[in-house]
Amino acid sequence: MPKVLVSDSVDRAGLDILSQVAQVDVKTGLSQDELVQAIPEYDALMIRSGTQVTKEVIEAGTQLKIIGRAGVGVDNVDVPAATRQGIVVVNSPEGNTIAAAEHALALMLSLSRYVPAANQSVKSGQWNRKQFIGAEVYKKNLGLVGLGKIGSHVAAAAKAMGMKLMAYDPYISTERAEQIGCRLVELDVLFREADYITLHVPKTPETANLINGEALAKMKPTTRLVNCARGGLIDEAALAEALENDRIAGAALDVFGNEPLEENSPLRAVGKNLILTPHLGASTAEAQVNVAVDVAEQIRDVLLGLPARSAVNIPGLYPDALDKLRPYLQLAETLGTMVGQLAGGRVDSLTVRMQGDLADQQSKPIVIAALKGLLSPALRERVNYVNASIEAKERGIRVVETRDASIRDYTDSLHLEAKGSLGEHKVTGALLGDGEIRITNVDDFPINVPPIQHMLFTRHRDMPGIIGKIGSLLGSFNVNIASMQVGRKIVRGDAVMVLSLDDPLPEGILEEIMKVPGIRDAYTVQL
Repeated sequence: MPKVLVSDSVDRAGLDILSQVAQVDVKTGLSQDELVQAIPEYDALMIRSGTQVTKEVIEAGTQLKIIGRAGVGVDNVDVPAATRQGIVVVNSPEGNTIAAAEHALALMLSLSRYVPAANQSVKSGQWNRKQFIGAEVYKKNLGLVGLGKIGSHVAAAAKAMGMKLMAYDPYISTERAEQIGCRLVELDVLFREADYITLHVPKTPETANLINGEALAKMKPTTRLVNCARGGLIDEAALAEALENDRIAGAALDVFGNEPLEENSPLRAVGKNLILTPHLGASTAEAQVNVAVDVAEQIRDVLLGLPARSAVNIPGLYPDALDKLRPYLQLAETLGTMVGQLAGGRVDSLTVRMQGDLADQQSKPIVIAALKGLLSPALRERVNYVNASIEAKERGIRVVETRDASIRDYTDSLHLEAKGSLGEHKVTGALLGDGEIRITNVDDFPINVPPIQHMLFTRHRDMPGIIGKIGSLLGSFNVNIASMQVGRKIVRGDAVMVLSLDDPLPEGILEEIMKVPGIRDAYTVQL
C-alpha cells in the first residue's frame, strides 16, 4: 500500500480521503534533517505553509510521486527540483477564493462603519454615537486592482450592494470586464476617482510597493484602502503617514510585508482609521476543509495512476513524456512571457503556430505552456498548466492554434502573435540542436538571441548614432549590456534592437529612451 506523509496540520476530511488508498502518517513539526531522513519511504507528501520542501528533501524522496500543498501558493516547495525528478506538485488555487473575497468585503464594511472602534468604545463603557458617523458604500466608486477570481467575486458582491465598479488589470480584456460590470481604467485614474480601493494581485517586481507615497497622494481624502491579497503591495510607512495626516480616510490590512507584524512597524502607532487582522483571508472552516479535500483528492488520484487537476508543474505528464516535451514547453512559456509583455499585458487574442518538426508534437501542452507564460507576470503562482486555459478564457483571451510543417528556418520553431488594445506583437523562437532556446524573430524582424532575465527591445529608424546613444544612456544609469543585436529588413528603414542586460532597468529610464531621436517604441521584458 502507498504511504503518505502529512507534515503540517490539515483538516480531518483530507486525511479520511487519503486513508482510502494509502497508509497515512501525520508527523508535524519535523526539522529539515528529520524530514530528509523520513521522506525516502513515502510515495506522497501533503503540506501546508509550515514545511519547507527543499531540493535536499526532494532528492531524498526517491519514491515520491506527488507533493500536495493545501493552499494557494507553493513558495515553500522547490518546484523546479520536483519537476526534474518527475514529481507532480499540486495546490488548491480556488479553495480559499470565497473566504478571501468575503474577508475583503468584511474589512471594507467594517472600515466604513467604524465597527472595531465602536465595539471597543461600547465595551469600555462609552456611548458616543456621534464619534462613529460612517459612510455608505451605496453608489460609491469601488476601484479593484486585479480582476481575477477573488477580485471578480468582490466585484459581484459590491455591484449587488449598489457600488459603481472600476478596475485596473492589464491582463483582462475590455469584454471580460464589461461582463463583470467593471469599467477598465488606468491605475492613475483609479487612484484619483475611487472611494474604495481593494487589492487583488500577487506580489511581483511590478506590484511591490504599488501603493506608495506618490499613489496615496493621488487619492481623495475620503478614500478607503483594503488589502487582503499579499504583503509588500503597500509601502507601510507611507500609509501610516498618510493616515496620521488624514490624507486618506482609512485602511484595512490583512497581510503585511513581514509577518507576524513587527513590533516596530509604523502601522502599530497609527491611532485612527486603521484595521489590522492577522492574515485571516483563508481562515474559515469551509476554506480549510476545501483546500484539504481538494489536495487530498489529487494525491489519491495520482497514487491511483490518474492525472492531477491542479498541478503547478506538468499535470498528467509522467517522466517519459515529460522528458520529451520539456524543451518545447520551456520554449512556449518563454515566448508567451515575452510576447505578453511586449503587448503591454492586455491581450485579446493569442495565435500559436507550431512550425517545422514542432508541428508534429502534441499541441495542447505547448499551447497551455504559452498561455501560462503569457499570464504568469500578472498571476504568478495562481496560474499553472491546469488552469492557464481557464484563466485565459475568463480574461476574454481568444486562442488560435495553427500548424505549418513547411516553415523550416529551424528544425523546431514556434511563433506567437498577441493582439490587444495596445496593438499586436509577434515573437518566434526555436530550439537549437542542444535544446538551447533562441529568439529568431520579433515583429517580423529577424534576430538571433538567447533569452535572459533582463531584456530591452526597441523599434527605431535604422540611422547612424542610435545604438551609441542608447548604450551611453544605459551606461549613465549604471546598466551593463551583456549583448546587443539589430534586426532590419531594408537599409535606413525600420529596425528592431534587442539588448540583453545584466541589470534591471531603473524606474524612469524608458521615458529617457523614448526621447532619443529615431526611437519609435521601447519595451522591457523580464523572464
